[in-house]
Amino acid sequence: MLIDSHAHLDNERFKADQAQVIARCSEELTALINVGYDLASSRRSIELAEKHPFIYAAVGVHPHDAKGAPEDYLQQLRELVAHPKVVAIGEIGLDYYYDLSPRDVQQKVFRQQLRLAKELEIPFVIHNRDAHGDILQVLREEAPYPAPGVMHCFSASWEVAQECMKLGLYISLAGPVTFANAGKLKDIAVKVPLNRLLVETDCPYLTPAPHRGKRNEPAYVRHVVEHIARLRGMSPRELAEITAANTINLFNLPNSSGDGS
Repeated sequence: MLIDSHAHLDNERFKADQAQVIARCSEELTALINVGYDLASSRRSIELAEKHPFIYAAVGVHPHDAKGAPEDYLQQLRELVAHPKVVAIGEIGLDYYYDLSPRDVQQKVFRQQLRLAKELEIPFVIHNRDAHGDILQVLREEAPYPAPGVMHCFSASWEVAQECMKLGLYISLAGPVTFANAGKLKDIAVKVPLNRLLVETDCPYLTPAPHRGKRNEPAYVRHVVEHIARLRGMSPRELAEITAANTINLFNLPNSSGDGS
């Protein structure tokens, strides 16, 4: 029972063989969340979810794309959230590594989408890169949250993880936890309470070992699960079941794939 809690199957890198990739992951995964980064990719995520019962969609505007968000983007998101296969707003947040949008614009769009998630009582998916302090400040100021969120592809410290969990958020780990030099992430993978842990690929990015250097795909979430299970001294099957149950609970998914409800 494997779930990839964060994927981008609508990415250009899947253009040539998207159908084959989806066929492979449909054999491996119980469910998959395809996550938008702007309005167009959010709509593509919904289209994928409409075609495949095990795929669900998150819709939102990434900090990279915050500067290009149209004036009515919140209304458009509100309409997209009404779709029955949309399970979250995301990915949203702050990125101070690339700074592709001005930081004040990133913060404004982040807050607006958090408030929309609160209003609609829907989970949210947070992107955080080199913006730990401001992410925590915004999250604290906008709390509490009727529906919890997740820190996607977590890369900060254990102290940040603890503060996020105090606010009710989940911690999601991706391919970097399998890297040989990822000592901090491996420590976090052991410390995060099992009932707060998710796994993901963030494909096509951040490919886990032993496929590092190649394009990532949802089926590779198995390697993330296997690595964390070894670190924690438990069976991969048990960890897969626990993280799948957490994902189902967070995103209010049906307990098994099939009807796409």
